[in-house]
Amino acid sequence: MGLRIYNTLTRKKDVFEPLNPGRVGMYVCGVTVYDLCHIGHARSVVLFDVIYRFLMKCGFAVTYVRNFTDVDDKIINRANQVGDYWKDLAERFIVEFYTDMDALGVLRPTHEPKATEHIGEIQALITNLIHKGFAYEVDGDVMYSVESFSGYGKLSGKKIEDLVSGARVEIDQKKRNPLDFALWKAAKPGEPYWDSPWGPGRPGWHIECSAMSVKYLGERFDIHGGGADLTFPHHENEIAQSEAAAGGAFATYWIHNGFVNIRSEKMSKSLGNVLNIRDILKTCHPETLRLFLLSSHYRSPLDYSDESLKEASSALERLYSAILVLDRLIDAKGLSSDRPEEIMNLSSRFVEAMEDDFNTPRCLAILFEAARCINRINTEYGANVEKIPSSETLLNCRTDIINLSRDVLGILKEEPVAFVERARHAGTTELGITVSEIDGLISERGQARKNRDFKRADEIRDKLAGFGILIEDGPKGATWRVKDRN
Repeated sequence: MGLRIYNTLTRKKDVFEPLNPGRVGMYVCGVTVYDLCHIGHARSVVLFDVIYRFLMKCGFAVTYVRNFTDVDDKIINRANQVGDYWKDLAERFIVEFYTDMDALGVLRPTHEPKATEHIGEIQALITNLIHKGFAYEVDGDVMYSVESFSGYGKLSGKKIEDLVSGARVEIDQKKRNPLDFALWKAAKPGEPYWDSPWGPGRPGWHIECSAMSVKYLGERFDIHGGGADLTFPHHENEIAQSEAAAGGAFATYWIHNGFVNIRSEKMSKSLGNVLNIRDILKTCHPETLRLFLLSSHYRSPLDYSDESLKEASSALERLYSAILVLDRLIDAKGLSSDRPEEIMNLSSRFVEAMEDDFNTPRCLAILFEAARCINRINTEYGANVEKIPSSETLLNCRTDIINLSRDVLGILKEEPVAFVERARHAGTTELGITVSEIDGLISERGQARKNRDFKRADEIRDKLAGFGILIEDGPKGATWRVKDRN
């Protein structure tokens, strides 16, 4: 079937055909570094990390570019508020960005350019636009003339006449048209600046991404991405600048991820409900947050709550626990020729889901279907090797689960034994029973079963169930886990 991507530009799923066979160029708008990253940033970065991983898994040579906006009004204002030098503040929050993203297991892109390191390329692009009649200089500012570009609005679907008549359009006497936007901003007292043909100043926000994408990917490339909030005006303006300068197409496929809501409310500083990645990771494993972010389709809104994060934590533990169960079943050397559908052809079904516009919820569902099947085999057949699938079948299943999870989704990267033991200790803290007490009762139950004292064995099972502990009997004896609390 091949990869199909929902393209914001065409408003439909398009078959992915890279400009250069076997190679992919992808540019994703990065963060403005003036504060810690929040969960909205995490969703976008993790999504494109998964896309990057999947494209490489498919054999593409990917050049992935994600920028830093390291000079901007927000950075300057924040630096003034805290009494810091703007450049030091920006550099500090770049370090903080890496701290958060490294914790989430995000791969480093091929290139991570900073706006301040590309002033020359930005000025050259602006000069080109002026010469071609798409931009004009006014008192040290350089503005882009929206009316000069006939395709303006094709990404967002907005019409120039509607935008001009809208009440929210900024009024600026320097502009020929209220929609015109700044490519270069004349220096103001106390602000950073660079010399230019139009006088000292600094770049506008939109022009930096056009200049940096062209430098690292060329005038035309495959994928451009970012959050849905960037569709207009940022990405719309990027298209206008880049296509005007090059005289042709810019990015082929435009990918935008949906917003994150906090307990059904829009996340915003005005509501005081912005959740930093750093704070969330104080309460959960980083892979839990990754799994949560991938549990809804990337184009849909994602609603965060404490309950949803707990559900993701339980789900992650189920996957790790299934690997341990698989290991025991593999060691049992089963003799059955059965090949349950849920654990067969995992890789092809997973890839098919990813090829359908990066459908990570379906990918996770495939993994959880396999986990349920594994647990069912363990519970139903116990030590009866005649009914347990062969070690080869189970080993192939284990390999697929681990490789797909690690290589594409970025989860299940820990050793299962260590993860499950730690999760068990954490899971019993609110149950009123310790791990050693649980292990002691399970040992007593095992002895009772050997003595055919099934009444006592059942009493112990019921007692543990009262604490929220589920016992699972398998070929290698009994294991336990905390019951799902969702």
